[in-house]
Parts: sequence; structure tokens; C-alpha cells
Amino acid sequence: MSIILIRHGETALNAARVLQPADTPLNDKGIAQAQSLARRLTGLPIAAILSSDMPRAMMTAQPLSQAIGLPIATSQLLHERNFGDLRGRSYDELDIDPMAEGYAPPAGESWEAFRARVAQAFAQVIATRASSTGTLAVVSHGLVIKAMLETHLRLADGAELPERMANTSVTIVDASAPHQVRLMNCDAHLEGAIADDARALSGF
Repeated sequence: MSIILIRHGETALNAARVLQPADTPLNDKGIAQAQSLARRLTGLPIAAILSSDMPRAMMTAQPLSQAIGLPIATSQLLHERNFGDLRGRSYDELDIDPMAEGYAPPAGESWEAFRARVAQAFAQVIATRASSTGTLAVVSHGLVIKAMLETHLRLADGAELPERMANTSVTIVDASAPHQVRLMNCDAHLEGAIADDARALSGF
């Protein structure tokens, strides 16, 4: 079976390009996106849901949990990168690039610390999937999913990493090594399109 990686829905702060505090909730648009996501994934052989326990991730996971009747297990390892004292500030007001390689935000996580945590998160995802009988849905954050794509997953030949993971985007990967990516950063459900997730889950 497979693993479905899901970025949380939109928040007022990510729409405004603000580095988000941990307690940031979804906005109304994000709630609607989460509901569209749940409709898309209902009917797939999802056996478990694992989510970051940050409100924006939990609020994204809840409609899916309700639609398929499964509880949400949580993990702090799936948290977004901690930008420390920069949280709550907009990108436009900063005189540094918080995403720059080698930059460590005050009272936050360096890239090295963040990537080490993502490695632990990925190991937990693999272990959780191994203990279930079907597909695992994982709700997390944009930088976490991008770090997994960069380091732990195999992209299709010629595929490039997206500059940004779309809100409630779906990325489907093989549960077994080398963890081939079958579908990446797909948000077709937000435009009312029907995505062929069953094809991705079957590994083509």
C-alpha cells in the first residue's frame, strides 16, 4: 500500500506571507479546502491517519477523520519548522531570508536540526504505515513535506521539486523503499477536478 502526504489548508497568516505561530488555525477558505480534500480521499483504502498536532494540521485532518470514521493519531515530529522569534512577522518586513541555507532563526530550529527531526518523522511515518493494513494519510506542513521529498523519497525521472507545496495538496508515495513518488503536490480537488488517486495508489 501507499502513504499520502497532505499539506494543511490555508490560514490567514500563510495567505498574508507571515511566519506562523504554532497555534494558527485555518481560515474559512482553509476549512473549505479541508472539506474538499476529505471528499476526494473518501473511498480510498485509508487505514490510519497521522497528523501534526498543530491546529492548522488537525483542522485539515478532522473532515477526513469524520468522513472515513478513523481517529487521528498525532505527532509533534510532524510540526512545521520552528522559526522562533520570527514567528508572527511577515516576510516583507524581514531583512534576512529565513529560508536561506545555514540561517538559524533566534530561538528556533536551524536547517540541520529541522532536517534531523524530519528524518525522525519519516521513520515514524514508515513505522506507522507498517503497523496498519492499508494506506496511511499523513497531514503535515509544507517545509516538512518538501524536506521528505528532497531527502527520503524518489522523484520520477525528470521531475522537479515544487517551489511551494499547495494548501491541502496530495503527494502519494510508495510505502516500501525506495519510496517512489507516484503523485506530487496535486490540488485538483480545489478546482473541482477528479484526480486519479487510485492509479497513483496502485503504482501505475
